Amino acid sequence: MDPIQEQFVRRLEERGIVLSQQLDQFESYYRELVSWNEKMNLTGITEREQVYTKHFYDSLSLSFFVDMQAVERMADIGSGAGFPGIPLKIAFPHLKLTIVDSLSKRISFLKHVCDELKLEGVELIHGRAEDIARQTSHRDSYDLVTARAVARMALLNEFCLPFVRKDGIFAAMKGSDPTEELSEAKFSLKELRGQLEKVEPFSLPIEDSARHIIFIRKTGATPAKYPRKAGIPAKTPLV
Repeated sequence: MDPIQEQFVRRLEERGIVLSQQLDQFESYYRELVSWNEKMNLTGITEREQVYTKHFYDSLSLSFFVDMQAVERMADIGSGAGFPGIPLKIAFPHLKLTIVDSLSKRISFLKHVCDELKLEGVELIHGRAEDIARQTSHRDSYDLVTARAVARMALLNEFCLPFVRKDGIFAAMKGSDPTEELSEAKFSLKELRGQLEKVEPFSLPIEDSARHIIFIRKTGATPAKYPRKAGIPAKTPLV
């Protein structure tokens, strides 16, 4: 273990997360991310310590506030380069993870990463969230659904809540204080059977940048008219 990994492990242990052989998987993930990033735009963050902090640690921060051992099925919507889904899968191998992303190149990268890291129980879907959430195998089906820095809450609710089972959780991972977004999203929460449970603020190590995770409980099955056809939510969010 070098100093960057030692720091990563220590910070996670302070939060009750213990890694062992997974460190090799995180390092392989880092190498593949940087290599593929030369061919396609996956991330603006490539410096190794920054990747470990701003991508890996930040992704795992969800587990500081959720008992991941109690989660069986998890969906990551608009995952991009695999955050937070892949780091959570590495740390908690029991998870059955579904990743939905609208760009086929990103799905190709994630397939390569899963093969390289020998991750099993990962389903990678190329498509729009609005379309995939209409499929019976995904609708109202997941214990935990996540999205990290994808869109404002009024839009995210329509993208993500249809995937969540009744009494399941949607966790939106945000940067700065989301108070204004949450106020704007009240109507969409009501329409999509979501109830704000809590907002957990914390700071990323090293630079102390603000993070907030919004936890929404699903109170009932998704109404038949949602999500609307692909493209419509982005043009006319539920506000």
